[in-house]
Amino acid sequence: MTKYAANTSVSSELSRNQIERTLIRYGANQFAYASSADKAMIAFTMSGKQVRFILPLPSITDYKLTPTGKIRVISSQQEAWEQACRQRWRALDLVVKAKLEAVESGISVFEEEFLANIVLPNGQTVKDLVIPEVEHAYLSGCAPKLFLIGGN
Repeated sequence: MTKYAANTSVSSELSRNQIERTLIRYGANQFAYASSADKAMIAFTMSGKQVRFILPLPSITDYKLTPTGKIRVISSQQEAWEQACRQRWRALDLVVKAKLEAVESGISVFEEEFLANIVLPNGQTVKDLVIPEVEHAYLSGCAPKLFLIGGN
């Protein structure tokens, strides 16, 4: 199966801009962006909630070899890495649009679509808090205790 937008020519910057324009159209505000060698972050406020997406980026070293195992020249390695980054940004654009349209169409509500990425008062996202508990529940066979936010 091929990845969505595997051969896109849309730059990562344009995809990020498109995500922001889409979010604005649906009522988001207070945007933030950051990036490092291995990830990018886009954050915004919508429906009174802060939301943060972390986009894992591939390592350029993953592209030293072609799919057939041949060594790539530096320019080819850079080009393959940039293509992979562009693909991920296009995929994030698709995800955000789909979630917003599901909410707008009444298929679901904002909190259902963005729950994992909602930022809690302590800076963690809901998924940061919940995923380890779910994993523990499956390993132990016991349901997790209710989460108490704010020390109550």
